[in-house]
Amino acid sequence: MQALQGIKVVELGQLIAGPFAGKTLADFGADVIKVEPPGVGDPLRKWRMLRDGSSVWWEVQSRNKRSVALDLRTPQGQEAVRALLREADVVIENFKPGTLESWGLGWDALHALNPRLIMLRISGYGQTGPYRHKPGFGVLGEAMGGLRHLTGEPGRVPVRCGISLGDSLAALHGALGVLLALYHRDARGGQGQVVDVALYESVFNMMESLVPEFDAFGAVRERSGSALPGIAPTNAYPCADEGYALIAGNGDSIFKRLMAAIGRTDLENDPRLAHNDGRVAHVHAIDAAIAAWTQVRPLDEVLSVLEKAQVPAGKVYSVRDIVNDPQYLARDMIVEQATATGASIKVPGIVPKLSATPGRLAHPAPLLGEHQADMARTTGWPARRTTEVPHV
Repeated sequence: MQALQGIKVVELGQLIAGPFAGKTLADFGADVIKVEPPGVGDPLRKWRMLRDGSSVWWEVQSRNKRSVALDLRTPQGQEAVRALLREADVVIENFKPGTLESWGLGWDALHALNPRLIMLRISGYGQTGPYRHKPGFGVLGEAMGGLRHLTGEPGRVPVRCGISLGDSLAALHGALGVLLALYHRDARGGQGQVVDVALYESVFNMMESLVPEFDAFGAVRERSGSALPGIAPTNAYPCADEGYALIAGNGDSIFKRLMAAIGRTDLENDPRLAHNDGRVAHVHAIDAAIAAWTQVRPLDEVLSVLEKAQVPAGKVYSVRDIVNDPQYLARDMIVEQATATGASIKVPGIVPKLSATPGRLAHPAPLLGEHQADMARTTGWPARRTTEVPHV
């Protein structure tokens, strides 16, 4: 038995945040029924790189789900969704606030229909507040949440991290909220409730000491490249073969081992550098000493020496490094997954690892409307499978 076996989820969201939350629940056994627009489906089916007309990203994001095609703008589509939700445990949506209400599918209506229903609502700015009606994407959440201001090199334009991190953080907070609400309902005898997740708040929740540092000292943290301000030494150091070694020598005993390994016993035994606050005051000198040692050695040699010294160090991984790495492979983090068209593709494995009720890949990402007839039989609404786009 899987951890969420028997939990029925109706996913109304599109693209990233809502569907990523649905994927997380589906990986651990929840029966996730994805509702898509007829004819075209979720826009993610056409995002990024396509193979045989379908996004390979889609194969990851929608694995373990079932698909029905319903037009939520029509009375027929709305009634079909209500039929699904009468027996559901969770509904996920990431529309602009007010959209479901305009379709007669707002919280009050759905709670009256099914008092046990838990509703996950992911939006740019949340369901309340002066910004609630603004459209919001992950990039805006990352900026408003404080992440973009800190990302990049000092004095240069703030950059994005290369993935839709704000959406994924919102999805994970949403999945956590769903699990908390399920526990309250099932273990404490409560009813359903709304889980209200804002993209910017999900990013802001990860901002560590940003606010208390500003409140206590008026300090505004700025971009610092590959270093981590206030913690030393931790940085990316150039090597002779143009690679970079990521070295975290910021523990007191680790710092001593690092200095011994690079032949700087003067710094190893300097009482001013015994603790982090002293090292921060002299971080430029420490970084220069480490870089002077790394830049005349190839990356593999640097990592080998530091591994023997038990100093945390590593390299910058590309996806080529990832798919061939023995640690990834040993923990089933690169797995072969079938597709609905009979092909196969390598995808990320399942996180986290549960010892008694692990997640699994039960079935591939669905064709559009693939499970229409199944849902019609169980709910009673007319079966009309949408096959206008058979491979997306």
